[in-house]
Amino acid sequence: MKVAVVMGGASPEHQVSLASGRGIAKAVSLLGHTAIPLVIDVEGDWVDGQHEAIEILQACDVTVPALHGEGGEDGTLQGFLQQLRIPYVGSGVAASAVGLDKHLTKAVLKAHGIAVTPGVTLAGPDLTDIEPAMQKLKAAGLDFPLFVKPGNGGSSFGVARATNLPTLLQAIAAAAVLDPHVLVEREMVGREIDLAVLEFPDGRIETAPALEIHSDPGQPFFNATAKYDSSATRFVVPAPLDPALAERLRRTAIEVFEVLGCEGLARVDFFVPADGEPVVNEINTFPGFTPASQFPRMWAAAGMSYAEVVDTLLRTAAARG
Repeated sequence: MKVAVVMGGASPEHQVSLASGRGIAKAVSLLGHTAIPLVIDVEGDWVDGQHEAIEILQACDVTVPALHGEGGEDGTLQGFLQQLRIPYVGSGVAASAVGLDKHLTKAVLKAHGIAVTPGVTLAGPDLTDIEPAMQKLKAAGLDFPLFVKPGNGGSSFGVARATNLPTLLQAIAAAAVLDPHVLVEREMVGREIDLAVLEFPDGRIETAPALEIHSDPGQPFFNATAKYDSSATRFVVPAPLDPALAERLRRTAIEVFEVLGCEGLARVDFFVPADGEPVVNEINTFPGFTPASQFPRMWAAAGMSYAEVVDTLLRTAAARG
């Protein structure tokens, strides 16, 4: 097959996307296909030109939208590809848009009885007038310490931990620079467990062995530095889970995937408190895909190589047409 791999993009995750795209393109070539990298620069422009990119995309059998964050993982590129009738890997417009929007994701999951991290969304005047914002937090039973996040995005960009009012104000202002909707959530103390969900060409949906994150103890939480620049962060896969918990997380990850209407792949991230019920933190409809990323690591523990995972994604997308 001729496979276009779109990477880069205008989101803060530009460099992560380039690394994911290069890894995928290499695997495509190893599988015997022709990989055609297409880069979108930090301004959101196609490096080869948009008209040229459209011609290249239409000449390919499958496109891999290896973009993370806004402009690529949010349904924008998926809608563009659908309009051009180009088969592509991963979720469609609606699931991509909802999956990147943390507020919408949690609203949909809560409506289906799936436990999520408790929190509120701030927007408009609430971002600058702290009184109504604090009233919302109080009404939701939220108290310090709190986590503050942009409503859209990934890789922990713009995420901060607030322990008092001054740090909360600072965190809200920083997150609001990246997104007009800001989530303020309860700090969840417990284990961080990820599950990789993969759709196969015959329609089966399966999960790989769970992964547990042991973040760099020198960082305040599993932030971008701990994710990408620290040798002290450890990923344990398979995560040591008792069978009942492992099965519960597996079923919930698949339920999240199906409730949101996802396709192809996703990574579902959980918090598991020591004395409470597991809660969904978020979903990534196109998770980091470097050879060292969590998603391929989990499938490696299931006996699937990086190239075999890419092959599954391509065949599933081609079968869907």
